[in-house]
Amino acid sequence: MSATRMLQKIEDMLAEQPDDPELHYMLAMEHSSQGDDAGAVRCFEKLFVVAPDYTPAYHMAGRALQRLDRIGEARTVLQKGIPIALARNETHAAGEMQELLESLD
Repeated sequence: MSATRMLQKIEDMLAEQPDDPELHYMLAMEHSSQGDDAGAVRCFEKLFVVAPDYTPAYHMAGRALQRLDRIGEARTVLQKGIPIALARNETHAAGEMQELLESLD
């Protein structure tokens, strides 16, 4: 399936299920895999509204922002995601975000 068709397929599913965090995440990751980090960040921002405790999104949004050289925003996203991950006992995710955060300094 072409990248464009994959994006369209995910967007069509999101139109039917706009509150599905996994679909938002899939769309963001598809943008990222196509090298469209700005598009990925927009999708992650929508995901944070729908599911603010979806921890993988914080790490991947931080990475996308880092690639866009939007370091301050990356720090902010990671600093928000770490306590969310810890509250959900997702220590591995929190550790990965902490490592990324420290690498931004």
